Amino acid sequence: MKKFIILFLIINFIAQKNFAINTLNNNKMQDNSMKNIYSYKEKTDLKPSGLNGISDTQIADHWKLYVSYVNNVNKLNEDLKELAAQGKGSSLIYADRKRRYGFEYNGMILHEYYFENLTNKQTELTDSKLKEKIIQTWASFENWLEDFKNTGKTRGIGWAILYADPNTGELTNQFIHEHQNGVITDFKPILVMDVWEHAYMVDHHADGRAAYIEDFIKNINWPIVEARY
Repeated sequence: MKKFIILFLIINFIAQKNFAINTLNNNKMQDNSMKNIYSYKEKTDLKPSGLNGISDTQIADHWKLYVSYVNNVNKLNEDLKELAAQGKGSSLIYADRKRRYGFEYNGMILHEYYFENLTNKQTELTDSKLKEKIIQTWASFENWLEDFKNTGKTRGIGWAILYADPNTGELTNQFIHEHQNGVITDFKPILVMDVWEHAYMVDHHADGRAAYIEDFIKNINWPIVEARY
């Protein structure tokens, strides 16, 4: 009987110890989870209208896609928080959400740059620091413009971006594949042109990129672009 009581006490002690360890691990798991996540909202004040050669119907169709990126970023954040809270930070589904984050987030941000640098007011690049640097780099505004257009005609889906190096002020035109491939770390977008087919198919059909680029140039909001440099 005495041996039975001792055995019972040992088993009970081990059970309580294991319970305490499991509770501690659960608390650690909860402590490692995301506490708060920011909820992004569409920036309706950026939506252009009355553009020259880019119809309101085209913009409305394109805007829906932008909103989907905003929603997808919020959904990804919710999924990541939930998976972390469940202790699934090393799971394949968690890794997949991490992998997709750059695509969805950049898709949201680049569209905001794009819509913001469009206007129905006819504006011109003034004798600003930006124009001075463009001429210094390409010898003339016309040379830069030709290079920017050609960058936008690069075969593939993505973006043509006039970037500035914040460390040196140097400018470069680059093509970004999809939303995240080819992004230059720390470089600042100055002028952003969407050249995915969805940006022009309503007005110009699938083979109308060149005509769309010409219309995009007509609607650049140069004061916004200059302010970014």
